Amino acid sequence: MSQVSMTVNGKVRKATVDPRVLLVYFLRDQLRLTGTHIGCDTSQCGACTVMIDGRSAKSCTIFAVQADGSEITTIEGLATNGQLHPLQQGFWEEHGLQCGFCTPGMIMAAVTLLKDNPSPSEREIREGITGNFCRCTGYQHIVNAIQHAATKR
Repeated sequence: MSQVSMTVNGKVRKATVDPRVLLVYFLRDQLRLTGTHIGCDTSQCGACTVMIDGRSAKSCTIFAVQADGSEITTIEGLATNGQLHPLQQGFWEEHGLQCGFCTPGMIMAAVTLLKDNPSPSEREIREGITGNFCRCTGYQHIVNAIQHAATKR
């Protein structure tokens, strides 16, 4: 067993973990932050995307011990003082979701996209979310939601 300490959604969290536990399972099972979804366990779908030290990353590819000392933001940590993050608001207003399973990971990937490129074109948005699969929407409303958020930032 290993001790880990990381800041998750602004709160220092310490725990004992098996060194083989993936960050996604640590977040969901030990911290009960179930907005981070498990879709494939092979890093293909992006449903597990979170922010690690300010950059989006697939939490199914990282052991919890590798995140020791890091700052983690999950979908639960994006809203501030009851105000939705512009991307969360964009997905709401532009109907960027259907079943909602991919939505947290899609939003977290888009955070880095808009951080790197505050005014992306449709093509750049589509390229920026290529590591995240949606099986419901056909992506157009997701692209619209990200464009909406870009204009509101």
